[in-house]
Amino acid sequence: MADQFTQYKAGLASAQVKITDGQFGAALAILSDILHADPTLADALYMKAVCERYLTNWDEAALTLDKLKAAAPEFGRAYQEEGHLYRAMGNESKALHAYQHACQLNPALEASWRAQGDILNSLGRDADARKARGQADHLAHQPKEVLAVSNFIYEGKLLKAEKLCRAFLKKYPRHVEAMRLLADLGVRFSVFDDAEFLLESAIEFEPDNIQLRLDYLKVLRKRQKYGEAYDRSRALYEKHPRDPVFQSQYAVDCMHTGNFEDALALFEDILRQMPDDAPTLVSRGHALKTYGRSDDAVMSYQAAYRVRRDLGDAYYGLANLKTYRFSDEEVRLMREQEAGGRLTYASRIQLCFSLGKALEDREEFEAAFGYYERGNDLKRAQCRYDADQMTAELKTQAQACTKEHLERQGNKGHPASDPIFIVGLPRAGSTLLEQILASHSQVDGTFELPNILAMAHRLRRGKRADGSSSYPLALSEIAPEQLSELGRKYIDDTRIHRGGAPFFIDKMPNNFRHIGLIRLILPNAKIIDARREPMACCFSGFKQLFAEGQEFTYGLEQIGRYYRDYVELMRHWDDVLPEKILRVQHEDVLDDLDGEVRRMLDFCELPFETACLEFHKTDRSVRTASSEQVRKPINKSGVDQWRPFKPHLGPLKQALGPALTEYRA
Repeated sequence: MADQFTQYKAGLASAQVKITDGQFGAALAILSDILHADPTLADALYMKAVCERYLTNWDEAALTLDKLKAAAPEFGRAYQEEGHLYRAMGNESKALHAYQHACQLNPALEASWRAQGDILNSLGRDADARKARGQADHLAHQPKEVLAVSNFIYEGKLLKAEKLCRAFLKKYPRHVEAMRLLADLGVRFSVFDDAEFLLESAIEFEPDNIQLRLDYLKVLRKRQKYGEAYDRSRALYEKHPRDPVFQSQYAVDCMHTGNFEDALALFEDILRQMPDDAPTLVSRGHALKTYGRSDDAVMSYQAAYRVRRDLGDAYYGLANLKTYRFSDEEVRLMREQEAGGRLTYASRIQLCFSLGKALEDREEFEAAFGYYERGNDLKRAQCRYDADQMTAELKTQAQACTKEHLERQGNKGHPASDPIFIVGLPRAGSTLLEQILASHSQVDGTFELPNILAMAHRLRRGKRADGSSSYPLALSEIAPEQLSELGRKYIDDTRIHRGGAPFFIDKMPNNFRHIGLIRLILPNAKIIDARREPMACCFSGFKQLFAEGQEFTYGLEQIGRYYRDYVELMRHWDDVLPEKILRVQHEDVLDDLDGEVRRMLDFCELPFETACLEFHKTDRSVRTASSEQVRKPINKSGVDQWRPFKPHLGPLKQALGPALTEYRA
């Protein structure tokens, strides 16, 4: 595989030289050989389209671009090249649309901004033309390294972007845009504390840079520092009280800090200024849903799609309520929009998942599966998830975290017993378990906290002497005082998310990958494995369009393999950490709520409280896809929802392998 990658790299470099020299036919010959071996290689398809355009083979160029957009739907340069092709063919209207879409996907494309400026100027849209040219001029003044970092980020080449950005900042440590980009990479890697520090420093250098301040607000929210975000967004709002951008930012932070009426008042003020602003209507719907006002959320989402019929986010907001049922007219409208050619890629995905939900509710299972599958296929084309790589990563966890190692280092971490980790797969019932435990007077519910994942990423950055990643293989080399310090840092960094209870829940499901790390740094933490029958769990994940992450869910084979790998790794943790992890089977909770609640409370060393059985009465914001379901008493309506789709689930069953029947073992 490494040899093949080296060959591709050399071939692309050679083709680039030919293109620069104007030898487009020779470049095409090289690219054809590369694409024969891998027809989906984005860089090769892009260069092939460029060559075909210069050779005026316009039909071939258009076909190549169609293949490129299918293989890499968020590759901004594909749409920039499409704009160049339309201009060459004399179609300025289509060219403008292509350039605009290119800049939505990659705002660092100077040529697309400049071309927009030229076309808009020719159309007499002088103000819009000035804005586009201003953005092009801004990019033109950026160092080429910084522009390269931006392009790498928007093309998903994050490791390459990080390496180049760090090298540039070593030479120019006060370059604000480079600092902002490195912070953006930190967010994408979930290393939010690094991103926060970078943005704080950049703001000191350029205090009037609004983009820095907006990025900083996003990082503060990611770290769930809602009080600080509230103070900063309020300060921006007070300086610009009639600017919808700052009103919207402040409204978000009002919601996060419980100032619900203020948030709604701000959204209403924005809508008085811009009554047909569909994104604000959707944001208001999300807020109403989070705080349990589902009827009002429905009206807000419906108002949004009436304004913009192609806004997939509005339909998916309704679908994601889980309890909403679409009308005949709404289904007709969604089908009409999905079949059209003017949707954004994101809206098409959202509409496919929404139609799947709508038709499943109508028991039109064949058609519903078709839309679920199409939505997953589209979403998977955006992702870079590698099932083989994940399998290898989880096996490395088992190899590194042996029983002997964990016993030797087992009590050297931070002694705090505050955290209760709920791990597993998404859609396995973890939100229900969190709601039950968070109903206890001694337990704070939080969110899916990113701290352990960020810690693992930081540890992974280092390299060992043999060039391999230092995590998890080097866990045995970490000094006891460092383990204790990492545990203390976790406790300190998560304190902002807690109330006054002595215990708190961290329900990031993917933390099951890092139980060895958790055990080493926090030996007294409680760990609960939320597990659900594999067909039900995996198909529920397959039907869900997640806000971010969970890329393994967008394919039946991928999610089946992930579940199998999860079961195998959890079996390892059970072997090396006997009686340290409590497995809670979702179906058992549905069958015997009282017994399973008492079992969890005993494991967490908490006294029984009736409120845990009446979890649906607990008033707290819930931000996962199960938010409406955990506000109702226990019911079994979702247990067998996968069965009508059984004829389509062969790839899932095959991928699950032994986990299909051995998931309880």
